[in-house]
Amino acid sequence: MNTPVCDFVRAYAAKSPLRLHMPGHKGVGPLGVEAMDVTEIPGADVLYAPDGVIAESEANAAALFGSGRTVYSTEGSSLCIRAMLYLALLWARAQGRRPLVLAGRNAHKTFLSALALLDMDAEWLCGAGLLSCPIDAAALDARLSAMAEAPVAVYITSPDYLGNVADIAALAAVCHAHGALLLVDNAHGAYLHFLPAPAHPLDLGADLCCDSAHKTLGVLTGGAYLHLAASAPPMLRDAAERAMSLFASTSPSYLILQSLDAMNAALADGYAGKVMSTASRVAALREALEAEGWETAGDEPLKLTLRPKSRGYTGAEIAALLEKREIVCEFADPDNIVFMFTPSLPVSAYGELSDALRAIASRSALTERPPVLGTPRRVASPREAMLSPSESLPVELALGRVLASPCVSCPPAVPILVCGEAIDEAAIRAFRYYGVERVEVVTE
Repeated sequence: MNTPVCDFVRAYAAKSPLRLHMPGHKGVGPLGVEAMDVTEIPGADVLYAPDGVIAESEANAAALFGSGRTVYSTEGSSLCIRAMLYLALLWARAQGRRPLVLAGRNAHKTFLSALALLDMDAEWLCGAGLLSCPIDAAALDARLSAMAEAPVAVYITSPDYLGNVADIAALAAVCHAHGALLLVDNAHGAYLHFLPAPAHPLDLGADLCCDSAHKTLGVLTGGAYLHLAASAPPMLRDAAERAMSLFASTSPSYLILQSLDAMNAALADGYAGKVMSTASRVAALREALEAEGWETAGDEPLKLTLRPKSRGYTGAEIAALLEKREIVCEFADPDNIVFMFTPSLPVSAYGELSDALRAIASRSALTERPPVLGTPRRVASPREAMLSPSESLPVELALGRVLASPCVSCPPAVPILVCGEAIDEAAIRAFRYYGVERVEVVTE
């Protein structure tokens, strides 16, 4: 497969032109990549009004993923999430409906900021924990049937941060039966289309989804895709670039664009076989660790999540022990430690991790469990709360106050409480458990 963006930039750099344009480094600098870092000069195309090399590259990506439209992001899936909600808003208005979204409670905090920016509202599908929100098709059908007002879209996160994968096909069928779009935050699952049995949300009936190419493919940080299904309403496919440009920088990184472009060639050149081999190695590692008494979670093929309290450790403690051996995990909290694998890792990585975990002696099990979040009381909409004057308070002094801003870092960037909800005792316990010391609350 051709790589038109990469080809253009290489040819431009090879000419050693007099660069009287941005960026200011003029093609030279300490990183060694500056010659390949250009901007939207003639021939380079324009990211959100493409008619040249970028349009050609995005068409290549769409063909590889089987989408009706694929648009590049150099600002991660966060940009794509905002664009998806904007498109849902357009669809609602085209039908004369209120832009209401039914969403899994474990949504990324970007989802909340998008609600606020677009003045949209959400109702929540709640799970038992912070990071996972299992959604059963029958339960979704019952919830949609019981809602006084049908939502324009259902929004879920799959795979979630712990590697749990939703039954997208069943959920899509329910959504479509109720006249709702299915939007999927597939940030952790860009590779799913390249499994032996393709399992990408687009393969299973989702209307719109985002993939963080940089999370699981060989793409520079910030590279992502907004995908629209071939069956999605044509007006949404036509508005995709406009949706992205509404929130995006007008100075996209051409290093990231080249990385996305180059990935097309890699995906077309036997990548499915590499994914299958990687998934087999992860499955074998998981099976071996389970045989030794490690508790695992999730079913995503390229992710391994351990729940080490049964071995007497928190996830953070295991992470610290592994770091001493120069092994760095993706994420750790009191209950979990998450490892992410791709074909870019050497085969030796699996044995290295296995040996390091085997060297950690088992201790008496830890019995503390994460707090139940309950059902917080809504006082204001996310927009009202996030755009109100606010103040920072120690968690201990915030009981009864209204949360103004998400107070979680990335990873995992899943808010403990939604902006506009009252901080109750259950929320206080959760803040303490996850190490949140201060919260931003609406000024009284």
